[in-house]
Amino acid sequence: MDQAPGSPQGPEDQGPAQSAPVCYRHPDRETGVRCTRCERPICPECMVSASVGFQCPNCVREGTGTVSPTASRPRTIAGGTVTADPRLLTKILIGINLAVFIAVQSSSTLLGDLYLIGEWPPAPFTPTEGVAAGEWYRLFTSMFTHEEIWHIAFNMLSLWWLGGPLEAALGRARYISLYLVSGLAGSALTYLLESPTTASLGASGAIFGLFGATAVLVRRLNYDMRPIIALLVINLIFTFGWSSIAWQAHIGGLVGGLLIGYAMVHAPRERRNLVQYGSCVLLLVVIVGVTLLRTAQLT
Repeated sequence: MDQAPGSPQGPEDQGPAQSAPVCYRHPDRETGVRCTRCERPICPECMVSASVGFQCPNCVREGTGTVSPTASRPRTIAGGTVTADPRLLTKILIGINLAVFIAVQSSSTLLGDLYLIGEWPPAPFTPTEGVAAGEWYRLFTSMFTHEEIWHIAFNMLSLWWLGGPLEAALGRARYISLYLVSGLAGSALTYLLESPTTASLGASGAIFGLFGATAVLVRRLNYDMRPIIALLVINLIFTFGWSSIAWQAHIGGLVGGLLIGYAMVHAPRERRNLVQYGSCVLLLVVIVGVTLLRTAQLT
C-alpha cells in the first residue's frame, strides 16, 4: 500500500551567523532574487518581469515614470501570477483528499472502486477489474484515496508544508500541473513494477513530486540544501524500510517532480510556457506509454 521542509536557510556561501537576504519591502521574507537594475533583494510579490530577469517596483517607476500594467501583476520565479492566497490550491487538494477519505469510511464498497490495482481477480479467473481491464481512471483516483487515519494525516501534513511554498513560488497553474503529473508518474511506475493483484493507494507519489520540485527550487534560490537532503534521505529510509509501502509510487513521483521542477524554474524566459508545459506533456506521454506497455504484458 502506498503509505508512506524545514525553514529556508541562508545561501551556502554565507557563514552560519549570517542569514539569507530579505526583501527590501518585506523584511520578514527571505529571498534569493535581486532586482536586475538596483540589485535590491525582492520577494515574489515584488518581482516585476523585465526583458532580462526581474525588477523591483521602484525601478519600474523610475524607468517609465509610472508603474506598468505588469507591475500590478508581479510574477513568481517560474513566471506564474502572484495571488492574494498563495495556498488556495493546496487547501483545495487537502479538502478533496479529506472528502474522499470520509466517503471511503462511509461506504464499504467505494474503496475497491478507487484504489490502484493492475488486474482482479487473479489467475486462473478472468480479470474483470483493474487498469489492465480498462479502468485507467484508477491511476488518478488512487492519488486521492486513503484508508488509514495515520496515512492521510501524514500525507496531508506533508502536502501543507511542501505545497504552500511551492504554490507561491510556481503559481497555481504550474503547481497543479506538477502535482497531478508527478502523482500519475508514481501510479504508472507502481502499475509497471508492482504485482498486478496488489492494491495501492495514497497521495505519496504526488507528495514526493513536491519534494523533488522543492529540492530544485531550493537549489535555484541558492539556499542551504542540507535540510532538504536530510529530509529526503529520512523519507527514502521509510520508503524502503517498510514492506507495506509502495516504493514505486514514491520513486516515480520523485523523479517526475525533479524533472518538472527543473523545467519550471530553469525555463528560458522567451520559451518559458513551451518548456514548462511541454515537459508536463512529454512526461504524460511517457506515462501513457508505460501504461500501454504494462497492459500489453498483462493481457
